[in-house]
Amino acid sequence: MTLANQLTLFRIVLIPLLVIVFYLPFAWSYPVAAMIFTIAAITDWLDGYVARRYNQSTPFGAFLDPVADKLMVAVALVLLVGAHANAWLAIPALVIVGREIVISALREWMAELGKRASVAVSYVGKVKTTFQMLAIIALLSVSPDSHADWLILGYVMLYIAALLTLWSMVIYLRAAWPELMAETTVSPSE
Repeated sequence: MTLANQLTLFRIVLIPLLVIVFYLPFAWSYPVAAMIFTIAAITDWLDGYVARRYNQSTPFGAFLDPVADKLMVAVALVLLVGAHANAWLAIPALVIVGREIVISALREWMAELGKRASVAVSYVGKVKTTFQMLAIIALLSVSPDSHADWLILGYVMLYIAALLTLWSMVIYLRAAWPELMAETTVSPSE
């Protein structure tokens, strides 16, 4: 078990802790939930750095890292949508989670065709992830009933992340479009 894989597993272990802390009936639960998510976001960057720097890339890590990322973001967004209970947060959350489902399915399908590199992570995707993580941290850090600047900043960054999410999805779909539109014969069993 490499250090990079341990960091990824640690991020998954933080998910139930995030949920428990978020629902605690104390004023400090919001900033502590934001801190837990921040630690998870840092381990997301750190496990990739460690894997590349120390040549610790493994098939298990390549599988688990994106799963951990998507679980952490999806759980945080579900918590926030439930707490904020408004369309202003639900719409960008839906865009972000929906895109992750579409792109994950696209990557899996392209991998079956041996063309996984066509839908590799792009620069826009990395910028999107940065805005997404910062937005979630800002939104987790304060009560949804507050009028804190962090809340406004969180909403703005989440909308920027949602726009970048759509942009990156278009990039991925364009790269895969020739394969998606290729005419092939389908066997009767399909």
